[in-house]
Amino acid sequence: MKAIAVRPGTPNSVHLADLPKPKLTDIAGGRGVLVQVLKVGVDATDKEINEAKYGNAPPGYDFLVLGHESFGRVVETGPEVTHVRPGDYVTATVRRPGGSIYDQIGTSDMTSDEVYYERGINLLHGFLTEFYVEDSEFIVKMPVGLKHLHVLAEPMSCAAKAVEQAFEVQRRLKVWRPKLAWVLGAGQIGLLSTLVLRLRGLQVYTAARSPAPNLKAEIAEGFGAHYISTERTPLENLVKQTGRPDLIVDATGSSAMAFGAMEHLGHNGVLVWTSITGGQARTQVPSDKINLEWVLGNKLLLGSVNANRGHFEQGIKDLALGEVMYPGVIERILTNPVQGLDHYAQMMQLLVEDKNALKVYVEVAAG
Repeated sequence: MKAIAVRPGTPNSVHLADLPKPKLTDIAGGRGVLVQVLKVGVDATDKEINEAKYGNAPPGYDFLVLGHESFGRVVETGPEVTHVRPGDYVTATVRRPGGSIYDQIGTSDMTSDEVYYERGINLLHGFLTEFYVEDSEFIVKMPVGLKHLHVLAEPMSCAAKAVEQAFEVQRRLKVWRPKLAWVLGAGQIGLLSTLVLRLRGLQVYTAARSPAPNLKAEIAEGFGAHYISTERTPLENLVKQTGRPDLIVDATGSSAMAFGAMEHLGHNGVLVWTSITGGQARTQVPSDKINLEWVLGNKLLLGSVNANRGHFEQGIKDLALGEVMYPGVIERILTNPVQGLDHYAQMMQLLVEDKNALKVYVEVAAG
């Protein structure tokens, strides 16, 4: 069985590997689900793992199969599986339980363990292969009516979690009705976060480097948000136009932007970091000013990584509502299909070199 893999720790090692086809009996207790992989999305995480910035192979292997954004069709289920059946379209969560109490209650995305397990990222093979078997607990049904959005289920779960967590922690204020949000970065997480915030009724300014007109601007504005180029309007100028935001979601992949956003958040506001920045970059910030304003302003910094089953389910609901509210806009995120696992070099080239490749995905099989 073909699979796209890397050798963690070895830069630019992406290659075609071979795996045995999995069986239902690989999962104990009759809870297995055999899934044919149809499409898999790839992003900066896959690029950075191939650059050897992070990632580890599963025990017993010298390679790691990539791909954590899955879309497939159920082939067979174990006798204890009730929520999906053969023929259903599904996605799968990414994080798997470790030993902490959070792992044991279904919130492994909040694990307190130092070691974490993520399919296609750390210590577990990903979905860039022909079939996989998974415990039904981690399989999430996709509506037939959303099959055209396929691999966006996983990034949408991350966007849904980021916004949900912001509202959850702001319960500390008893009354929090945010009106203005900034989203920094207009990649898939930034644009999907823009959608989630618009569905909650917030005025949203989505900021990215490139000036409009461009596809990212068209999608953000298609959601009813305002697109801002940071080349033309730095954040210090944007705050003069909009006032200080109640909520900022950073999805830039830039630690300089993530820390820079701290200077502009409003009182009682929350800044959510969703980016992973592998590297050794250093950034200077006005730390005394930030410390003073954050303490006096009761501001909060929140890290949000991965998503659990509940976030996947909420994200799918938001995709469905977004299709009704903004018909045809979400699908425009899906820009660059790659035909088949054999074309792994093209896949990685798009991730590395094509700045207009908003969403790269591999079409593994028809369906």
